[in-house]
Amino acid sequence: MLQDPFPDFRAPANEPPAPFMIITTNREKSFSVGQYLVSPLTTLTPAGTYAPSVSIRSGHGRATHDRVVRFVARFTTRAEACRYAAQQGLDWLRDGAPRPPSPLTV
Repeated sequence: MLQDPFPDFRAPANEPPAPFMIITTNREKSFSVGQYLVSPLTTLTPAGTYAPSVSIRSGHGRATHDRVVRFVARFTTRAEACRYAAQQGLDWLRDGAPRPPSPLTV
């Protein structure tokens, strides 16, 4: 018998299921940096704060690669969360996106 890899994610059998909740992520104004498209994202959390995240896209068509990074920081306004996400995206590009390891040559 297979063991459940995520046992802590289920409510105990005697508890009712959590109420249904809709969480909407807002896509803010995107901007280009070289070959990348940076899209700040904000989400209103159940606690009433805003959670920032950023999408960094490269490529075109079927060769498009989209990296989405979510942050732990929370903000009281949507604008603050958007600025934070945009700055983190720029920092990620400036500091050098992680590169795949180059193949070993023999």
